[in-house]
Amino acid sequence: MVKSICYTLAAILLCIGLFIFAEWYLNKQFEEFSVALDSLYTKIEDETATREDGYAVKTLWSEKKSKLQVLIPHADISYIDYWISEACGLLYNEQYDFALGKIEVLREITKNLPDAYRLKLENIF
Repeated sequence: MVKSICYTLAAILLCIGLFIFAEWYLNKQFEEFSVALDSLYTKIEDETATREDGYAVKTLWSEKKSKLQVLIPHADISYIDYWISEACGLLYNEQYDFALGKIEVLREITKNLPDAYRLKLENIF
């Protein structure tokens, strides 16, 4: 009886630790990506952004998404891929006004997406 209680408590503590680590890791990855998006947004506003700037952010996302696929559903990841690809295509054609809108959507997604996977009561039920 004592063993099963100890094992149960150990499993609960392990799960809580895993959830805390996943939340921390998710926030860290999206913070770094958000900084890159903010920089790109500023360059697009100034109309100094090049397609290489867009592809640099896309490359950064590619590195991050390979690790995030364990924590985030593939649909959410492909949603971000879609918006980045749209923005890069618009930067390639120097359509800064439209690219600015795409990056604004990406900034909003990266701000809200980690909240959807936080260990909160509303996300559990």
